[in-house]
Amino acid sequence: MQYLALIYETAESRSKMSGAEGEAVFDEYRKLIAELGPKFIGGNRLHPPAAATTIRVRNNKRLVTDGPFAETKEYLGGYFLLEAADLDEAISIASRIPAARMACVEVRPVVPREAPREQAAPAQMQRASGAAQS
Repeated sequence: MQYLALIYETAESRSKMSGAEGEAVFDEYRKLIAELGPKFIGGNRLHPPAAATTIRVRNNKRLVTDGPFAETKEYLGGYFLLEAADLDEAISIASRIPAARMACVEVRPVVPREAPREQAAPAQMQRASGAAQS
C-alpha cells in the first residue's frame, strides 16, 4: 500500500542550518533513500511558499494568485511517496526522515485509483494492530 509522507517545516528550520549542516542532512536523505530501496517510490523538496501559484476556478473563471494558498507558520517543504505494508511501517519509515527531527512529517494513505471512493478510506486508515493510537 502507498503512503505519502508530507514534510512540513518552517522558514526558521531551513535557515538555521549552515551550508555544512545542510549538506550533512542531504547526505542523510540520500542514505535513507538508498536503504529504503523499492519502498521509496519518489519524493522531492519543494521551493518555499513564495514560489507558489494558487489556482481557483469559480463560475467557470480561472483565478490565479501568486503565493501560497494560506499564510501559515509551517508549510509543505517536500514529500516522500512510500510503499509500506501498513500504517505502522509507514510511520516507522517516516520517523527516519531527517526533517522529522526539526519539523514534522504527516503520513497519509494514498487511495488506489481502482478503489471505489466509499471503500478506500476506512480500511486504509487502520494500523496493523487494528487500534488507533494517538
